[in-house]
Amino acid sequence: MQQSEESNSHAGKRRMALIRHKITDTSDYREYSPWMPQSSGELCDRRGERREFGLRVKCLRLKIFIGMKLKKVRIQNFRCYEDITIEFDALTTIVGKNDIGKSTILEALEIFFNNETVKIDPTDVNIHSEGNKEVTITCDFTNLPETLVLDADAETNLAEEYLVIANDMLRVQKQFDCSKAKPAETVTIIANHPNLPDMESLLTMKDSELRRIVRDNAIDSPLNGNPVMRKNIWIHFNAQDLLEEQELSVALAGTKDIWSQLQKYLPTYALFQSDRSSKDSDDEVQDPMKNAIKEALKQAEEQIAAIQQKVKDEAEKIARETHEALKKISPELAHDLTPKFTPPTAAKWNGLFSINMATDEGIPLNKRGSGVRRMILVSFFKAAADRRAKEDSRSDVIYAIEEPETGQHPNNQKILIDSFYELANSGNSQVILTTHSPNLSKELPLESIRFVTRDNDGKPLVLACAQDNDVIEKVFDALGILPDVKPHVKVVVCVEGPTDIVALQSFNRCLHEHYPNMVNLEDDPHVMMIPLGGSILKYWADYQYLRKLNCIEFHIYDNDVAKYQETVNLINARGDGSWAGLTQKREIENYLHQDAINDIYEVNVETDSDGVPARFGAAYSAKMHFDGRMKDNSSKRYLSVVFREAMNYNRLMERDPNGEVKGWFDRIEGMLR
Repeated sequence: MQQSEESNSHAGKRRMALIRHKITDTSDYREYSPWMPQSSGELCDRRGERREFGLRVKCLRLKIFIGMKLKKVRIQNFRCYEDITIEFDALTTIVGKNDIGKSTILEALEIFFNNETVKIDPTDVNIHSEGNKEVTITCDFTNLPETLVLDADAETNLAEEYLVIANDMLRVQKQFDCSKAKPAETVTIIANHPNLPDMESLLTMKDSELRRIVRDNAIDSPLNGNPVMRKNIWIHFNAQDLLEEQELSVALAGTKDIWSQLQKYLPTYALFQSDRSSKDSDDEVQDPMKNAIKEALKQAEEQIAAIQQKVKDEAEKIARETHEALKKISPELAHDLTPKFTPPTAAKWNGLFSINMATDEGIPLNKRGSGVRRMILVSFFKAAADRRAKEDSRSDVIYAIEEPETGQHPNNQKILIDSFYELANSGNSQVILTTHSPNLSKELPLESIRFVTRDNDGKPLVLACAQDNDVIEKVFDALGILPDVKPHVKVVVCVEGPTDIVALQSFNRCLHEHYPNMVNLEDDPHVMMIPLGGSILKYWADYQYLRKLNCIEFHIYDNDVAKYQETVNLINARGDGSWAGLTQKREIENYLHQDAINDIYEVNVETDSDGVPARFGAAYSAKMHFDGRMKDNSSKRYLSVVFREAMNYNRLMERDPNGEVKGWFDRIEGMLR
């Protein structure tokens, strides 16, 4: 009975945000954003705990190192592309009709990173190249490591070594000479690098050469540690005034060692193609598993290096003993022999391991339905999302997936989308999709869409959607995306984003405790809510459709953005019955009650002042010992749980004693009459 009374009196607190996560460790816990699609597994509460056999068990804490991100690729003279540049986000979706060039972008990246699943071929040269047989693929990377070891034991960074093209941006170019049967690869780093008079790049010099420059020019510098000597030489010659964009070949002695170290920090690229069969031994199944092996080996690089060194030492010891014995038997033969150790390549390490998948009752996987076989992909994404979120890796993973909707029921496509979001938001992953499916495309954020089309001369173009209505309309026409709206809609409630929808629905629920006949935003078929800021394609389609039907619109925006007043004035000047306004408080989170936040997350954040999301993020990050402060967007998603689970009528009245919020719903109700 006591437990029941406690539950009733603290309903908001007990209906806390439950976060799905599979328990793998009992020493610490993790947190997910409540708004983010979650992985399957056990349920963890806000304390990072769950109940198991009546006991509270700790969940695993999330600790993420954010590695290099692919920002941009430029593709030149490759297949249908003469010269094209595409930018990437955490989630990027390349859409367009069949045979338009979507897969070519993913395959160009595969050639750049691996040249394995897809290999460069002489026939890959653009047919309009007019004799130019060189294919060039250039990638820009951001989020560069703060420190790294390049060619000596001393730590340095890419900016101090003048290996960046811009602030926090590394540019790597790979050129392939396709005039040969087996195209030759040339790798360069394009950077704003000092052009010192009468000197080659310091990066190509050995320590002895650097010491000579230090001595000859009486430079104040230690004579050991290449990064330190380079830095002091550059300072001496005022290198900042001598910067030029240069192509630094990684084939030279010094830069070759630097490139071998730098590659460890580049993202791992995993391409999943759409036209593979799905036997357990085929690439579509094996590639995810091989990629898992590849990732595991990458994490064990230090241990592998130690093993190789141990084997090398022992093997060379035996070889030397054998060589000494041979000298006594045949000095002439021994003189011509030199022991040389060759370690296995990374490819040979990868080839040592394989995983086969057994199906229920011994049925071969290739005998199951195509949808079941493709669902292996779904399972991999979900498993990969969990695994990547738990790892503290210096290297990101880029998951490139062609037409993931192939053979999937719409419900499974929704699972895929959730998995993509989860991977993209894990911190250590980027997701690149290609699709021509209207159902899949319309569930994705506008800013993630890259539209491949053709200009009037038939040359391919890649256009970013963002908030460009002309491009968005072209996407809809090309893919055949149709609006999906409730019938008989009369009023469209327009807000900034998804968290604002949660807030309005929460306020509406609270007021229904005292005003049961008030309009119900969730159940009334005549009302539709649409977030306009940073929205997904389907919301844009619905809104444009409803505009054509001349539906009345109700707009409410936060009071913290000056330009919103212009939008409000334009809407109110229409004269069609629509209305727009700004909140009296600074932002929607100012209507939250301080006690509601404390009930859910056990942090005290007063809500009268500006910047509630930022202050909550700082307080909660400190409480949970996060490695950095939570960003505002994540804070808003966390606070959306407070709206849903801990706000009630009394708390709303304390925050809004003058009835501003009730006035919003009264106005909507008047519009419906």
